[in-house]
Amino acid sequence: MLIIAAVLFAIAAIGGAAMAYVHFKQDKNPPIPLAVLHGLLAATALVILILAVVQLGATTVTAWATGLFVVAALGGFFLVSYHVRGRRLPSPVVVIHALVAVVAFLLLVVGVASVA
Repeated sequence: MLIIAAVLFAIAAIGGAAMAYVHFKQDKNPPIPLAVLHGLLAATALVILILAVVQLGATTVTAWATGLFVVAALGGFFLVSYHVRGRRLPSPVVVIHALVAVVAFLLLVVGVASVA
């Protein structure tokens, strides 16, 4: 289950990188369908990760990864609130959201490697 969560987060990260490109290089909000896909993939991965941590027991690394992904998700909800209102996404929040998610993903990969 941890591997499935990691793969889904990796796919979500590709969408996140594409959205960051649109935000910073094209100076506009990313397309809503891409944002929805990114959010659904990440949310699905987070639910699977939480189930895996509860069922398998959390290592320190996977517990930190889960907590950081929850923080990233909260940042994502904040960004969605701007998107829905048609307002420009705040760049600092985009960067923090991405950095927290990347750190969480790296911790998850370490956690997967330690379990395997």
